Amino acid sequence: MTQSSAKRPLRAIIVGAGIGGLAAAIALRQRGFEVEIFERSAKLEEAGAGLQIGPNGVKVLRALGLEDELMRNAFEPLSIMSVTWDEGRLRFRQPLKAMTREKYGAPYLSAHRIDLHNMLRGAIGDTPLTLGANCVGADTVNGTAVARFAGGATAEGDIVIGADGIRSAIRAQYFGDGHPLFTEMMAWRAIVPMDCVPTRIGPGGEVAVPHGEYFGWIGPNGHVICYPIGAKGDKLNIFGGHVTDQWVEESWSVPSSREELIAAKTGWNEALLEMFRHVEHVYKWGIYDRDPLPQWTRGRVTLLGDAAHPTMPTLAQGANMAIEDGYVLARLLARHTGDVETALLAYPVERKPRTDWVTLKSREQFANNRKDSPPPFVDRTWLFVNDVVNGQEALQPV
Repeated sequence: MTQSSAKRPLRAIIVGAGIGGLAAAIALRQRGFEVEIFERSAKLEEAGAGLQIGPNGVKVLRALGLEDELMRNAFEPLSIMSVTWDEGRLRFRQPLKAMTREKYGAPYLSAHRIDLHNMLRGAIGDTPLTLGANCVGADTVNGTAVARFAGGATAEGDIVIGADGIRSAIRAQYFGDGHPLFTEMMAWRAIVPMDCVPTRIGPGGEVAVPHGEYFGWIGPNGHVICYPIGAKGDKLNIFGGHVTDQWVEESWSVPSSREELIAAKTGWNEALLEMFRHVEHVYKWGIYDRDPLPQWTRGRVTLLGDAAHPTMPTLAQGANMAIEDGYVLARLLARHTGDVETALLAYPVERKPRTDWVTLKSREQFANNRKDSPPPFVDRTWLFVNDVVNGQEALQPV
């Protein structure tokens, strides 16, 4: 045990106040650690629209004491269904709400990203949070972790956690793996009121789509995923994926228009296009990921979430993996009290089998979606059944 850790609680510097950084802060504080957060944005807000919180993510939020609040702000879809892009015929329908709690031990939820972020912000309590702090790197100096910021400011602690996203300055400093990889997919994100969503589609309206369903359209040049968000499921989140090699924007999001969205899906089912005509605000993203890293830790500096393992959204696990990361890291630091280096080396050993699987299977799912006859969806049972709260994250998929 080091002298500093014997006299006071461990102090963690978290770079990034996104979902992963905030979840890590809550888990660390739950164990009595001191935490300070630094965020490069001048205003604390989450971009984007909806996200999916799998049973694996819900289990962690439950352990953080947030399940009741989560359930008040999220929605539990009735089932998941897939329809053909042109005629709107049913490909498959599987129950969600009726079976996920029993099979996986927690519900499958959909939520507005802002609602989840606000919930996590509230849960960090009086944790110091500095905005407009652009981290340019981090170092281990004489057993102390030091985060460096533009303008010359620094912050010291026992550990620096880089939760600063896919273009992480800390990742670039230590692992230098170049620019993120464009996946040949970009996507429009939008929200429409649920009363603009059809309840019957397909030839003669043969396919019922009750409000509360999660439904996807798989087509030749992309896919469109739709699911309810909001406490009452009164809004529909739309993710309009489009296969292209032409994306050149460096920005994470770019304002777009419903006319552009409609034009990109010309020839798709009219019920879908009619839904698009009710879109008011729409943004488009280039979808990037990176190859799995062999290691995330150097000295007393480590990575978390998209900084460590950015992934395509095709398995809807990005936010879930970041939430899991924060919990596992806090648990390991508590387990190896006074031995930060050992905890930080054990952290990627536990996490990488899981996050590597998600990265590679997300790519596989994207490739499957592009096939003329898409095969069944990648089986996520292993992800949902295992419980990182109980230390099961290292188990391999069957």
